[in-house]
Amino acid sequence: MKKKIFTALGLMSGTSMDGIDLSLIKSDGYNYIEQIYDKYYEFEGKLYKELILLRENLLDFKDLLKNPSKINKIEKEFTLFNAKIINDFIKKEGLKPDLIGFHGQTIFHQPHKKISIQIGDSFLLSQLTKCLVISKFRQQDLENGGQGAPLTPIFHYLISKKINKEFDLKYPINFVNIGGITNVTSIIKKESTEKDIFAYDIAPGNCLIDEWLRKNSDKKFDDQGDIALSGKIDTLTLNQSIDNFEIKSFDESLDIKDFDISFFKGLNLEDGCATVTEFTAHLISEGLKKVDQIHNIETRNFILCGGGRKNHFLINKIYHLMKYKEIYFKNIDNYKINGDFVESQAFAYLAIRCLLNLDISFPNTTRCIKACSGGKISKNF
Repeated sequence: MKKKIFTALGLMSGTSMDGIDLSLIKSDGYNYIEQIYDKYYEFEGKLYKELILLRENLLDFKDLLKNPSKINKIEKEFTLFNAKIINDFIKKEGLKPDLIGFHGQTIFHQPHKKISIQIGDSFLLSQLTKCLVISKFRQQDLENGGQGAPLTPIFHYLISKKINKEFDLKYPINFVNIGGITNVTSIIKKESTEKDIFAYDIAPGNCLIDEWLRKNSDKKFDDQGDIALSGKIDTLTLNQSIDNFEIKSFDESLDIKDFDISFFKGLNLEDGCATVTEFTAHLISEGLKKVDQIHNIETRNFILCGGGRKNHFLINKIYHLMKYKEIYFKNIDNYKINGDFVESQAFAYLAIRCLLNLDISFPNTTRCIKACSGGKISKNF
């Protein structure tokens, strides 16, 4: 029987907290995907600063309980921003989606306590956009013993088949998503099923570099790695950082609060950026090596996603640290997929799967006890 094709809009605000990625796709929630529209909307300065400050001040669960009115205020502002860009899109394109995948903005993540907080009022968003909204993607996985992240591997699996078919890219394939945190989806063989998808958070991504720049300049990120390139790596500080920090297990998901830039205090802007970037590259390369060791394979094909793929200094460092074998680092853009919008497309796809009660989390991706669906359906119109 022919499966229904849904038009879904996906929204993603990542750890950079600088804006919203919006994507429109068509999919049956299974094997069909058509990417239609992608656009980035930057937050105005006030909302950006409020979100950054809110996250920085939430150090433990008690902090969440101290000032709920402030969190609610920022959540409303965040939701209104999402509603505005959705309604502007619908008006401009004359196309209303069947449903919206609304990830929200992560402000607190402690999976060992089964807590992962994404602000965003799905009920209000549904009212303002007159659309069905799917949110709270992580909660069912957490309740099922999972880490609540990463959630994009099932989408990576779908597009790996598309890439393999169109470009004959050989397995195993590792999708390396360098966002605030770096996570890897490892798809070992062409005949893989959903149960054969493996995923891990392996290292910081942009989070340390972004934090260094926010605290030492008026910049939000190191565009193409130019600031790091202009600096000199402080070898002593780098070696101390490496000696004092090691990610020993990939069984738990990572949060940006698992890392800090205190090791690099005292360095100037450029040297600090170069050293932080080198440290990040070291942890990512070690993580990629360990993933291969876990599966006893030698991956040659690495597909780079996320904002970090644009940081040429970072990518070149990772590549050279990995160059003990023949490998290929390729931006996902080379395969006709816009690398800035993989996660927003993914949450549109996940929304469809949640609506159909299909699994989005798996024991080999989030460490949940058994595969499960997720998502909260909101209809308020």
